Amino acid sequence: MPKESLATIVSELDHEEDWRRMRATATCLKGGPKAIEELMRAMEAGTPNFKVEAARMLARIRDPRTGIALVRLLGEEEEEVRQAAGAALEQMAGIIDEETAAALVDLLKQEALCSTVTALLGMIPTSIGPLTSMLRDTDEQARLMAMDILDHLLDPRSADALVDAMGDPLIRDSAVHTLKRLDAIRSRIDQVFDDLRDVEESELREGARQEAVIALHPIGRPSVEILIEYLEDDDWVVREAAADLLGKIGDVRAVPPLIERLRHDKDTGVKELATKSLGLIGDASPVDLLIEMIPIRPLRVLAVEALEKVKDVEVLRPYTDLFMKLKTDRDGLISYNSGIILTKLEAAAAQTDEQFWLDKEEKNE
Repeated sequence: MPKESLATIVSELDHEEDWRRMRATATCLKGGPKAIEELMRAMEAGTPNFKVEAARMLARIRDPRTGIALVRLLGEEEEEVRQAAGAALEQMAGIIDEETAAALVDLLKQEALCSTVTALLGMIPTSIGPLTSMLRDTDEQARLMAMDILDHLLDPRSADALVDAMGDPLIRDSAVHTLKRLDAIRSRIDQVFDDLRDVEESELREGARQEAVIALHPIGRPSVEILIEYLEDDDWVVREAAADLLGKIGDVRAVPPLIERLRHDKDTGVKELATKSLGLIGDASPVDLLIEMIPIRPLRVLAVEALEKVKDVEVLRPYTDLFMKLKTDRDGLISYNSGIILTKLEAAAAQTDEQFWLDKEEKNE
């Protein structure tokens, strides 16, 4: 029997037979760009059930090039397909490129999708550019809609565009209102950190830092860009508070600057909180650096805990031998989290064992 084509295998992602579905899963996860292309091609003409499974698979693969294909699924008639596409885009929020964000912004003009798209744009860091461009749209309704969303997001990156928008009579008042809210957020954060900086007694600074975090955490995502600036503050306790807050907020924009703090900050406390916060965010990009931190005694437990929280477990596979060794570590937390990582890797390997599914195919011929 001739070997089945890649297109045939990928098309069986929703096959009624378990072994065929699992073979398709293994192929999609390990097949690289060609498998992704075949998956998106099959998705265009597939059944609603296949589109749901394909959207879930694309969320697992996390390739930015698939964003536009997922945006198209938001326009499908079947509710389950739209939900799967929205969930996939949400999971990929941190890696979505501006082209995909722009395609989402275009969908705002469709009333039926406006609520879903608005929620997604609030999670996607690259959405600010397309939204601020929409403030210059010839369609008055589009400008009003963009203004409403930017007022909801309260992202400091929109400030320049909002200043320009003050020349538009239609949205002038809204732009002024949003700029005042942005200024209030900036003032609130500045005041809290000024007060924190004024605490000179070393024994009181940790308590003051915790109080600052409690005071500013409710601001949430609108504070992210400002907190990133404060990661460069001269005072270590302010940097600690900023790093702590960024982890609790969990926005992927914080990953690169937190990596920078972990790599170069002179204060151990800042490094500890940067490590913890990177774990809370769960992005894969700091994995190599976290591995480097394991031999450093103040950071080793936090580094392994952060690695256990990485959402894409496959990036940890090259370090399997290290985790096998750490599983017998005398520190219970290191041993425990290393064991969890190994269990996750074992489960993932079962899904991508191509030889197993080839043997299964031969038995079914």
